[in-house]
Amino acid sequence: MPALVLERKLELSIRELPLPDVLGPHDVRIAINTVGVCGSDVHYYQHGAIGPFVVREPMILGHEASGQVLEVGSAVTHLQAGDRVCMEPGIPDPNSKAARLGIYNLDPAVRFWATPPVHGCLTPSLIHPAAFTFKLPDNISYAEGAMVEPLAVGMHAANKAAIKPGDVAVVMGAGPIGMVTALAALAAGCSQIIMTDVQQPKLDLAATLGPITPVNIRQQNLVEVVHQLTGGWGADIVFEASGSERAIASVLDPLAPGGRVILIGLPGAPVPIDIVAASVKEARIDTIFRYAHVYPRALALMASGKINVKPLITDTYAFKDSIAAFEYATRMKPESIKVQIVLDESKNAS
Repeated sequence: MPALVLERKLELSIRELPLPDVLGPHDVRIAINTVGVCGSDVHYYQHGAIGPFVVREPMILGHEASGQVLEVGSAVTHLQAGDRVCMEPGIPDPNSKAARLGIYNLDPAVRFWATPPVHGCLTPSLIHPAAFTFKLPDNISYAEGAMVEPLAVGMHAANKAAIKPGDVAVVMGAGPIGMVTALAALAAGCSQIIMTDVQQPKLDLAATLGPITPVNIRQQNLVEVVHQLTGGWGADIVFEASGSERAIASVLDPLAPGGRVILIGLPGAPVPIDIVAASVKEARIDTIFRYAHVYPRALALMASGKINVKPLITDTYAFKDSIAAFEYATRMKPESIKVQIVLDESKNAS
């Protein structure tokens, strides 16, 4: 079957590539419908590596996906052919200590789509474990289903933050992950989000999604805005979702005493943290890596209307235009948030 293949750094092609085709008893065969273009996909395209994960041979890209079940294995009972689904892209070793502890996202042996040397999902169909395949509610489209993966990151961050009803949070970065983190934090009980970025169109969109105060840090002082909104106390939580080294170094500035910092974005180089400033506030600093046990809750919140990801889907390409989609993703307009690729356009409205 054809696939979008990263041949090497800065070289993409659409060509056939063999994939495993044996349906195990606990597997499902899925016709892929929609795949989101993630920042990690773009990074592999532009740089050929992310940290220790290096593209050494051709690799299919894509890990944010939805589709339709074509066939189920003999032991699968919760899914059937025809079901509309989304798929969790990380497959851990079920016998690993991490999996047994419930932190399977930290399993060193996890096989995650489009992370070298594991192929991704930008191909018309593939086989996936049924345990990591989730039925879409009837009122959730394929496009929204492909947004569950990035939303899971935001929800994992919100879980780590131990949000209390009424908390005020800062979200640094109005990209896709910052946006879904804000939505997850509001759904978890935050009364207000203060979102920062340097691109005004993204901030303008964020302001339409709920009680979100946009702060363009080129024009405004974040700490002053936070203090105005909190009576000088500070934000209960700071989510850093930009990966900017400068932003990470400043996470303690708007934080309230006893507040929590959740580091989501990954910087390109080590960043110093002021331990004295953290200690004076007794700040709790947490990190996240992907997510675990989040998909069902994400789907439930979307189905209930508590979280709406539709406004974040700004650019859609056909599969035959996948290379153009990636080229656009490297130089997106300020008003763009999420680029998606549709493999089955006949069902795109479903």
